[in-house]
Amino acid sequence: MIDLRSDTVTKPTMAMRQAALEAEVGDDVYEEDPTVKKLEAKAAEMLGKDAALFVTSGTQGNQIAVLTHCNPGDEVLLEANAHLFLYEGASMSALAGVQPRTITGQKGAMDPAEIKTAIRPDDIHFPETGLICLENTHNKAGGTVVPLENMQTIYEIAREHSIPVHLDGARLFNASIASGISLKSYGDQTDTIQVCLSKGLGAPVGSVIAGSTDFIRKARKWRKRLGGGLRQVGMIAAPAYVALTEMVDRLADDHEHARRLASGLSEVKGLQVEEVETNIVLAHVGGTGRTAAEFLEELKVDDILAVPFGPETVRFVTNYDVNEAAIETVIHRIQLRYKDA
Repeated sequence: MIDLRSDTVTKPTMAMRQAALEAEVGDDVYEEDPTVKKLEAKAAEMLGKDAALFVTSGTQGNQIAVLTHCNPGDEVLLEANAHLFLYEGASMSALAGVQPRTITGQKGAMDPAEIKTAIRPDDIHFPETGLICLENTHNKAGGTVVPLENMQTIYEIAREHSIPVHLDGARLFNASIASGISLKSYGDQTDTIQVCLSKGLGAPVGSVIAGSTDFIRKARKWRKRLGGGLRQVGMIAAPAYVALTEMVDRLADDHEHARRLASGLSEVKGLQVEEVETNIVLAHVGGTGRTAAEFLEELKVDDILAVPFGPETVRFVTNYDVNEAAIETVIHRIQLRYKDA
């Protein structure tokens, strides 16, 4: 099978496996794991923040941020198709007791004017706006890179109203590689950031959240409350460190493979392919007479895996385990199957 369902499906490299074998470990709940400390220090440095915290997943990292920033009854502003809103099991409501308020964006970018209007005035009838959440790259928009200028303007508005900003940067490394903008520059437009190490960077487990020293101190307690306080966790922090230090630049290969895939799919009658910015390709398949579910079942016959992204939309995600030859195979098989569509 050629697996293009997500960049989460990658297997750890030999360097990661060796790093896990040789990792120096300690009890991280006691803050005694040297490998975790090294990973957190490196992540904080790269993101331009004072401190960082290793967490089990991107969802856990995002929810720890919400729990740390907000009080029960607060309102969180975020884009209508944000991962935090669509794909995290209503965690912010279930765990933090906060109310999401969505704003429809363009390619994942919210209009700063709408953000400003949505901030609640001081009135006992309204919740308090406790947090603004951004996402970059934006998954549901097709891996689009939210412009730095958009983030800057929103952050300025947030600071005027003393509202913190959290960035779901699960694929922020992809945004940085695609735009040429440094991670620190993105970090400057947020109070806290979550980055995923087990997507395009290929680590088997883990994400990092970064922010001020005081924020991370509070976040550490929330991680413990959520059952995320682990013991000799250097065994998985070591592969994550390899991912962070050795796997970033190669994301450019995934982006090139995605562009080639999109180009090949666009030649298939009945497929409408959205413009590609990073490693996600969205193909609208209704013109072939198939639903997304039907299209995906036919792909399985051809040993290709992808995922539905709407009734007639399919998402392909290029990743470390799918090389250039595999991309050409996918294009050939899909073009052959639908040549008479």
